[in-house]
Amino acid sequence: MEKQPHIQLSGEDVCSKAIIVGDLARVEKIGAFLTDVRPLADNREFKSLRGKYKGCDIMALSTGIGAPSACIAVEELARTGVREIIRVGSCGAMQKDIALGELVIALGAVRCDGLTKNYLPENYPAIPSLELLERAQKLAPEAVYGIIRSHDGFYMDDNEAVEEYWSHFGIVGADMESSALFVVGSLRKVKTLSILNNVVIYQGDLADGVNDLVAGEDKVALGEKKSIELALEILAGGK
Repeated sequence: MEKQPHIQLSGEDVCSKAIIVGDLARVEKIGAFLTDVRPLADNREFKSLRGKYKGCDIMALSTGIGAPSACIAVEELARTGVREIIRVGSCGAMQKDIALGELVIALGAVRCDGLTKNYLPENYPAIPSLELLERAQKLAPEAVYGIIRSHDGFYMDDNEAVEEYWSHFGIVGADMESSALFVVGSLRKVKTLSILNNVVIYQGDLADGVNDLVAGEDKVALGEKKSIELALEILAGGK
């Protein structure tokens, strides 16, 4: 099999289970939990490695920010034979009682991204794999479970009003990639799940939250570590 053009991986490189992340630096953080680690490829925003966790082959791949590059990653991973993908990312809380560093696991996503409507009408649901979700609920019953909203930008003038609107309907968090992961995963018969580390309290300062994640501030950094460990346990549990 030829290498996929963007992720620069072929079927010989990958295994059936993968973690995708937005941040390239998080790939190395995942690698620290693995044994027999070997780097795979590094092209544009797509950096990857592979290793073992409790005897299970798992790979990690960065996608950059947003639905378009996430869709590229999922499409190309599916073509190489990956069959389970968990997103380990960050989100902003949409409810006041969700603390910094708390894990938010999506039961589904409101499709406010601009890309997936080009795949299917917007009334097609963006939902994770029930099998992976059940594994998560057994391993992390204390996490926040609910519907999230995936969108395309941070800096629109009406952000506050939009967040208030969706918060009113019980949306628990906001990210930029999960709806794309769920839709493309459903179409390509890939099991998917999204585990998000809350980096911004509801109506808090976005820049402060993201900067805390980059700087490794205690609660946010601990949430990132917990999200990685949970994803690895879920994937290894289905070997």
